[in-house]
Amino acid sequence: MDPRDDPRAAAEAPPPPTGEVAHDLRWAQDLRSSIRCALALLALLVLTDGVAGTLTFPRALLWCALAALLFLVLCPARITAGEGWLSSHGPLGIRRVRTDRLVSVRCLDGVGQRLVLRDAFGARLEIDPHVLAASPELWHRLDEDARTSALRGTLTCGESALRRVSERIDRETARTVFKVSGLD
Repeated sequence: MDPRDDPRAAAEAPPPPTGEVAHDLRWAQDLRSSIRCALALLALLVLTDGVAGTLTFPRALLWCALAALLFLVLCPARITAGEGWLSSHGPLGIRRVRTDRLVSVRCLDGVGQRLVLRDAFGARLEIDPHVLAASPELWHRLDEDARTSALRGTLTCGESALRRVSERIDRETARTVFKVSGLD
């Protein structure tokens, strides 16, 4: 049987991008920062090894591999969203959730705060709330689709988490407006 004919696979697949697609506005800046950090580490390691007189070709390859590893760790995922879906394009692949079929939304607090989204088809996606705060179109798309999920009754856990993220984004937006207008 052809996978394209399987109705369950068609239902589980994220809808194709239609209409407007919202993008992470800070992704390019974060990518440049991760490249700069990796290059700075490489330069320091090669310079230190060169000054010490111990720089050899195998050691230079090791320093390049270490800098590449740092880049992979720091490389930001590119977040995009459209009507009914949200995806994360990272160095290890693409993850998508159907935001119009969300089952749960959780906030993971700690050193790196994360928003964990799960859809009715088992897909899971983690996103940094700062990305949503910096990209109002992404937040609007997620918020609208989460409301759709709640109205359909699929969102059983996480409305309070979304409310907290919404309040945080509203605070940061108000703070930015006050700062720009000189009322800070």
